[in-house]
Amino acid sequence: MPKAKIKRLYLIPILSKALDVIELLEENNAPVSLEDVYQKTSISKTSVYRILKTLVHRGYVAQSQNGLYRLVSRPRRLRFGFAVQSADMPFSMAVSQSVTAAAAASGVELLQLDNHFDPDIAVQNAAEFVAKRVDLVLEFQVEEAAAPRVANILKKADIPLVAIDVPHPNATYFGVDNFECGFEAGSLLAQHALRKWKGKTDLVLGVGFAEAGNFVQSRISGAFDGIRERLHEIPAESFVQLEGRGMRQQSKQAVSEFLRGRRKGERFLVACATDSSALGVLDAARESDRESDFAIVGQDCIPEALEEMRSGKSALIGSISHEVETYGPRLIQIGISLLRGYTVPPYNYVRHKAVTAESLSSKTETE
Repeated sequence: MPKAKIKRLYLIPILSKALDVIELLEENNAPVSLEDVYQKTSISKTSVYRILKTLVHRGYVAQSQNGLYRLVSRPRRLRFGFAVQSADMPFSMAVSQSVTAAAAASGVELLQLDNHFDPDIAVQNAAEFVAKRVDLVLEFQVEEAAAPRVANILKKADIPLVAIDVPHPNATYFGVDNFECGFEAGSLLAQHALRKWKGKTDLVLGVGFAEAGNFVQSRISGAFDGIRERLHEIPAESFVQLEGRGMRQQSKQAVSEFLRGRRKGERFLVACATDSSALGVLDAARESDRESDFAIVGQDCIPEALEEMRSGKSALIGSISHEVETYGPRLIQIGISLLRGYTVPPYNYVRHKAVTAESLSSKTETE
């Protein structure tokens, strides 16, 4: 006789266990403990604990202060508006990827709009978030002048706002401590001058982003202070600020024009508000055949900047990492906490660290 075919059941074991836990909670009229769930389901205690914590996080289960669990009605899925700085900016896109992944992991619906590095579009996007009735907005736009307009639109609609990297009125801030990041960049530049040039430097350039406001511009003032602390003999008139708008082409143009009036052989320490600016400065140095007279430090650690540093031959000697992979999880956590009425600090700073060709080389060797 032919063997009877065994019908396969395409089941997901951990999902079945989670449903067992939900059904048990549904049967009980009173809150139950983790031990009770463990005893009545025969699921391992570790799995029971993780299932319950996940259900609490996603809003299916509530946990009381004494540690008991009860089933609650499913809340409406949270919907966040997320305005990205620009799809043309590498750091902005890295933030976008981090936020998108974190929102998906937390069950938060994300309505994403692109500000296109344009203040008027940022204002239009804020109005669209109101029209779409989002619960909270994560705003990544860097024009300080547009910040009050964006914030006012959302305030009138009673929508909480989390501002990324540039403070907005009545918003919770999330981003780097710009002055500290700048100071660390300045320290790297000063160390390079002492090690490679015996401390002799002709000019210190700060390629900034005035439209982002004083908060972001403090990356440049911090860098100047970091250099002054170690190189005491550089006169005040040797510190020069140029406008690069945080972008590659504008920064290249600004530095190229500045170099036309300078003699060859001068040595430049350059602190940039972003890595995109730093790459623009590098372009200008190479085009004028002066790269050996430059030392450049950027901010953000975008992939192209890291590749330059890994070469070991570039005038781009360092960048300050803003740990972009931490942006998404923390932003989503802050947003959820605000909507649940928890106390959230007005300023939430990310960790940063200096990255150099040497640190990248040592990391590669350990790997």
